[in-house]
Amino acid sequence: MGATLRPHQVHLQDAIERAISAGCRRIMGQAPTGFGKTILASTTAGKILDAGKRMIFVVPALSLIDQTVEKFYRAGIYDVGVIQADHMLTNYARPIQIASVQTLQRRTIPRADLVMIDEAHRWYDFYADWMSRPEWADVPFIGLSATPWTRGIGKHFDKLIIGSTTAELIEAGYLADFRVFAPSSPDLTGVRTVAGDYHEGDLSKAMDKSGLVADVIDTWKERGRGRPTLCFAVDRVHAKNLQQKFCAAGVVAEYIDAYTKAPEREAIARRFHAGEVEIVCNVGCLTTGIDWDVRCIILARPTKSEMLFVQMIGRGLRTADGKDDCLILDHSDNHLRLGFVTDIHHDKLDDGRERQKSEPKTKEALPKKCPKCTFLKPPKTPICPACGFKPEPKCDVVNKAGELIELRTRDQKTKVTHAERVTFYCELKHFAAARGYKSGWVAHKFKEKFGSWPTGLDGYPAVKPTAATLGWIRSRQIAYAKARGASWR
Repeated sequence: MGATLRPHQVHLQDAIERAISAGCRRIMGQAPTGFGKTILASTTAGKILDAGKRMIFVVPALSLIDQTVEKFYRAGIYDVGVIQADHMLTNYARPIQIASVQTLQRRTIPRADLVMIDEAHRWYDFYADWMSRPEWADVPFIGLSATPWTRGIGKHFDKLIIGSTTAELIEAGYLADFRVFAPSSPDLTGVRTVAGDYHEGDLSKAMDKSGLVADVIDTWKERGRGRPTLCFAVDRVHAKNLQQKFCAAGVVAEYIDAYTKAPEREAIARRFHAGEVEIVCNVGCLTTGIDWDVRCIILARPTKSEMLFVQMIGRGLRTADGKDDCLILDHSDNHLRLGFVTDIHHDKLDDGRERQKSEPKTKEALPKKCPKCTFLKPPKTPICPACGFKPEPKCDVVNKAGELIELRTRDQKTKVTHAERVTFYCELKHFAAARGYKSGWVAHKFKEKFGSWPTGLDGYPAVKPTAATLGWIRSRQIAYAKARGASWR
């Protein structure tokens, strides 16, 4: 019984079994979206049945119950009971139980020889309580997640096993490649940060401005039309507004949120797969557990969360017939902030303590936006792979009458983009760190150039300054020295 596994699935299953044989009982298996975690689980269930033992497979949402049962059936695993309200398959005597965590924490938990927790990054206090009970101490608990980076999850799992990475699966052809365009940069000045991510209310106002919404619609019509698309919004109001604007522009768009009833959601999915629906605008509910044929992702939702970012992108990386790649339209600067999804990787679980300062931080170089077509280029790629544009190097500082004078383009004189402000701030941070300057120096120099404080930019990483920024700093130092009647060298 069980499906035929691919090499990367065999690797993870074997590694988990070796860890259990070695005495490990709390194991986290990391596997990217599209890895086939449920297929792996069904094969494990087949081995459990062959051994005459019992297993519980836990999912974090009621909507995933029937989907999981169906996948187990496809793998030939039929002796399945369900723990979910009054489900028609409820039968505690069956050796394989598929349970929703919401129902399981209110019921008597049946005996099991193995527990698997799907989407384990969606952590519940119930899991910690369950795993700590003496009668379950020797039962292996296997967490499965593409993004097991929840703060503190390392307190509950002893071992992290990485089945594969997104980059490896793309290279092997098990996931689709992707192309990213960043057509517009939202102004997030004044958007607060709460619990490590943007304040949702502030963010909704910033992202629901008419100009930005219009650009989302126009860009998709130009680049994404003909590709089944998921659009990720900030909140329900924002998602509904985007759906209505798409419809007004002649695009067949639907709307899903956490309150959309299962029958309606299933009907939308059928129309989406039939090509009758072009776009589904959603908020917070299509980031895990769906295997739709998605060929375009619209990111209209900025985030600082690597988990949310990777889960959103992952919806479009599944392979399908005739699918060459997934087009990503990032209107949120997420890639400029976090890098490509293939660059995000952690080889340790977070144990809830502040990361050791001695731990080296090897932040990947961030992609750059092509100024002509907005394609996001990998670092150190001078020629745009999408349009062939190669920017000519320019000297932005000239020497005139003994003074350094900054030259600006016409666009710079009229309007400075948010991306330019962020870049300049990051370069100031790098310069200040290299010289041992205090953080206040960065803020004051930023205000000196733009006339406002760098509100909301603290989280951006330091970037090595360009010649233009170094020239500007030098000119300010010269001016300061002259004002004090001192020489500067």
